[in-house]
Amino acid sequence: MGLLVKITGVRYFGNLAINRNFTDALRLAGKLTPKRMHNAARVLQSYYASRRSGQPAPKGLPISLAFEPTTACNLRCPECPSGLRNFTRPTGHLSGDLFRSVIDELADTLLYLTFYFQGEPYLHPQFFDLVQHAAQKRIYTATSTNAHFLDDARAEATVRSGLDRLIISLDGTTQEVYEQYRVGGNLQKVLEGTERLVAWKKKLKSRSPYLVFQFLVVKPNEHQIAEARQLARQLGVDDVAFKTAQLYDYEDGNELMPTQDKYSRYQLGTDGKYFIKNTLASHCWRMWQSCVITWDGQVVPCCFDKDAHHAMGTLGEQSFRDIWYSNPYQEFRAAVLRSRSEIEMCKNCSEGTKVWT
Repeated sequence: MGLLVKITGVRYFGNLAINRNFTDALRLAGKLTPKRMHNAARVLQSYYASRRSGQPAPKGLPISLAFEPTTACNLRCPECPSGLRNFTRPTGHLSGDLFRSVIDELADTLLYLTFYFQGEPYLHPQFFDLVQHAAQKRIYTATSTNAHFLDDARAEATVRSGLDRLIISLDGTTQEVYEQYRVGGNLQKVLEGTERLVAWKKKLKSRSPYLVFQFLVVKPNEHQIAEARQLARQLGVDDVAFKTAQLYDYEDGNELMPTQDKYSRYQLGTDGKYFIKNTLASHCWRMWQSCVITWDGQVVPCCFDKDAHHAMGTLGEQSFRDIWYSNPYQEFRAAVLRSRSEIEMCKNCSEGTKVWT
């Protein structure tokens, strides 16, 4: 199981319920096939070979992939381009035909699929159809939601869809604290939607989706960490994850920066300026094993590229395989190996340099 986690970069959070955690890990392992294992081994080998040589030499296709169902969102979170409505790229919904064509191309080798980049996935009118198509290909599926649209019908559809993992943004245990980051949000809707999901899992005798409360730790809510754990236990949520916040303006400090150092991506330097804790070593596992596809088919190398400044190609004009091995992608990988700290989107990255993240 340790090798599986290492290859996929999947991390299992917390110790809320070890047996549930293990069940989810087994569910992921159950998606493995000889072709997917062979592909993962090729990707892993080529990543380390590229690090040693300093030259990009990717082999195999992505182990994991993120699709953006939509850029639409009902909330206005202060550190989110979707919430702030400040994209420089077009906005819209993912085409079902585009999605299916990519999944059909990659199904033999793809292990893990995330339905999330920017926006609220449940606002996509055919969201469950997308999930079901991937589930039928026996690909592990996950998404993240603000949980404002989980009425009884959608809660049932979520459980029936085959979705393997559902991350629910909590970010506060009282409305007063919750809405300081989830601007325009209603905590009661989140809790009621969670209760419906748990109830439908029990009714349908389903162990999926694996439910995770994600708590983005910022200064206004850091005093509620223990309460978040307790709330997860009370509601029957499988796990709880505490995530550090990416802040766009941090050098002079930021009102959202938590006081607890372990939950901050930044630390204060001797010059009185804050800097990211990551050393920005010149390699990145993500460039070899995953990428992101925007709603309109642009292939971007990483989820830190919110506005697709580094689009490597557009699906529909090229096949995924052609884009994955294209000269622009190779040049970008080479730039990462040469000096990752000089790439603007990498400067605020706290991840990517380890095969396990």
